[in-house]
Amino acid sequence: MSMKEYKGYLIDLDGTMYKGAERIEGASEFVEHLKLKNIPFMYLTNNSSKTVDQIAKKLNQIGVRATPEQVYTSSLATAEYISSQMDKARVFAIGEEGLFDALRHEGLELVEENADFVVIGIDREINYEKLAMACLEVRNGATLISTNGDIAIPTERGLVPGNGALTSVISVSTGVAPLFVGKPEPLIMSRALKRLGHNKEDVLMVGDNYNTDIKAGMTAGIDTLMVETGLSTFEEIEDQEHQPTYKSKDLFQWIQQLNSIDENR
Repeated sequence: MSMKEYKGYLIDLDGTMYKGAERIEGASEFVEHLKLKNIPFMYLTNNSSKTVDQIAKKLNQIGVRATPEQVYTSSLATAEYISSQMDKARVFAIGEEGLFDALRHEGLELVEENADFVVIGIDREINYEKLAMACLEVRNGATLISTNGDIAIPTERGLVPGNGALTSVISVSTGVAPLFVGKPEPLIMSRALKRLGHNKEDVLMVGDNYNTDIKAGMTAGIDTLMVETGLSTFEEIEDQEHQPTYKSKDLFQWIQQLNSIDENR
């Protein structure tokens, strides 16, 4: 199909820009292309463990230019959502620095009992007591929110358990279905679009995971570009009724396509 010119980009991180500590081929060149064309973009990630400053620092360290303002995480979207639902809400949270930082930034009170909301993000020091406390708070009426439903995340070692796997323990135990915030849910997409400042028709969602990144774009009515550098492969999604708007082996190949169009104008 013919390629459309986009006024803004939403770009996934894990599996698209980097895999663990390693930069993925074409990532830095892609960002430089967008900057050269003065096209605004935002890094959109389900990663709830890091602050926006930490994520921007990591990107710059691996040679991909970024500012904290260009990073939007599931933690930020979760904190903003809770704040929009209740002033000075009491929150019992399981997670890491990125989640706690986002919740505090929104002025939410972090508590260990009598919570209005239970929030779970990835926690690589998870233990039975944290899960037990979360279950007790949910049984006492707290609303269960999960930063994202990723059941597995790509690392240098391979796929490891994601936050969706941890969330399922609380959900199964209590019988309460969580509200998921991150991709592919529309909540994070609508907030990211607002921050980017462009209508959905003018934005392209770029990612490697069909079930999160690509479905997020589809659900939000945003065109999608799937790259084969992370979780999903083109072969795996052949039988899917809904296909990405575009497919590219990696972002370097995508840049070549864009440059070819520019040369033929």
